[in-house]
Amino acid sequence: MSDPRTEAKRRRTFAIISHPDAGKTTLTEKFLLYGGMLTAGAGAVKAKGGRRSATSDWMELEQQRGISITSTVLQFPYRGMVLNLLDTPGHRDFSEDTYRVLAATDAAIMVLDGSKGIESQTRKLFEVCRDREIPTVTFINKWDRPSRDALELLDEIEEQLILEPVPMSWPVGDGERFRGLIDRQTGDFVRYTRTARGASEAPEEIVEPARAEAEEGDLWLEAKEGVELLDVMERTFDAKRFESGELSPVFFGSALTNFGVRMILDAIVDLVPSPSPRIDENDQPRPLEDPFSGIVFKVQANMDKAHRDRVAFMRVCSGKFERGMVVTHGPTGKPFATKYAHSVSGQDRETVEEAYPGDVVGLVNANDFRVGDSIFVDKAVKWPAVPAFAPSHFRVARSTDTSRSKQFRSGITQLDEEGVVQVLREPDVGDQAPILAAVGPLQFEVVQYRLENEFGAPVELNACSWTTARITDEESREKLRGMSGVTVAARSDGELLALFESQYWLQRLELDQPELTLDKLIAEG
Repeated sequence: MSDPRTEAKRRRTFAIISHPDAGKTTLTEKFLLYGGMLTAGAGAVKAKGGRRSATSDWMELEQQRGISITSTVLQFPYRGMVLNLLDTPGHRDFSEDTYRVLAATDAAIMVLDGSKGIESQTRKLFEVCRDREIPTVTFINKWDRPSRDALELLDEIEEQLILEPVPMSWPVGDGERFRGLIDRQTGDFVRYTRTARGASEAPEEIVEPARAEAEEGDLWLEAKEGVELLDVMERTFDAKRFESGELSPVFFGSALTNFGVRMILDAIVDLVPSPSPRIDENDQPRPLEDPFSGIVFKVQANMDKAHRDRVAFMRVCSGKFERGMVVTHGPTGKPFATKYAHSVSGQDRETVEEAYPGDVVGLVNANDFRVGDSIFVDKAVKWPAVPAFAPSHFRVARSTDTSRSKQFRSGITQLDEEGVVQVLREPDVGDQAPILAAVGPLQFEVVQYRLENEFGAPVELNACSWTTARITDEESREKLRGMSGVTVAARSDGELLALFESQYWLQRLELDQPELTLDKLIAEG
């Protein structure tokens, strides 16, 4: 019988972060191809076994807009290991969801567009990784298209992210001249052959340096000079510096045509750390061999319209999870029977019988579960709170059909519990016209779409003049209530937020009345 420590060594749990259009979703699907979860057919990648979708972007709105809006979980085998990929939203407006997902990972892959380098969302998401001390692997994508100079991109990573980039592969040519990669560990040239639409694994021909020079000529010599320069600069991989977030191994390739996909998958197995003891709210590690414990990092309803259920995504932190076991829900102390436990690949589900540290399990109909909650067996544990981001966009939501008021209230509550937006309620208004607070305006589009399509509750979202939120308390609330340009509303977790129309007015209050409680929330992105 396998023990949690042994099984944890076989796990790699990671996320992919990127700026929109850098190729995150494409890379995700190619990982599944190489993991044997997808098959090739008719010139396109398809899901195995007739599954409905091979893409991580399962929500209809995501497919309409061509962006990742919600996070999903994908598990697949590779080289005898179990890889858990937590796919994150690709748009900056959903940075808060990405932050929650990263709380459940052990590493991240940062995908860059070879022609653009570091972009705004890349920078914001990397800062989240740095704050959480998450080791980061860099994949410079789209190298089969015209790209910037490779050394210039490395300098940009180092200067803008304060992160030492260490290339593990080096490109021979770029764009239409892209011939393959030099494996810096072996010195060999890995030549790729294009596949139709990247529908199958890219054939790899290992070519010795002498032969590569004879066959590739100037392209090889130019790439060889780049590798020699890296050697002079002593850009070598150091596991300790990688795991401490000081260094990032860098890989080049093209997710679309599968160039370099195998190399980065090998790096996940060889370089990314396996799950380790998780730190609780008292800064004490929960040993992997302790009785079962887990953390809820995402709640999602209506993934399957036919079932209209609610799934709580839980990362196993210690011990062994077995379907049917009765666990304790930390915040309420109530028992919860795990009869309906699934492994989830995009929108598709399969019953999971057991899971170990690093694995993600979807618990169905866990109606009391919220993001950040602990669940455990025998030995209680409480994890540090997952902070909320500072909202900078606000709307007042109102149902446009009074006969659907119940559906409206139910939908607002559900979206609040999922963390799609923060929902604030004023004492005199309550649920009739809640205030929706968001990091970015696209969140409101998701709210309106889901209220109307999942809950049958037509809604109007009216713009507000508030621009800034601060955490306050009851004593300060009484003093703020009579002031113009400020409103105090309660979040569902009981936190009071003071909403200001003017940043200048907020700064004046902080100077003139320092006794007021006006604490900042975590910064956006």
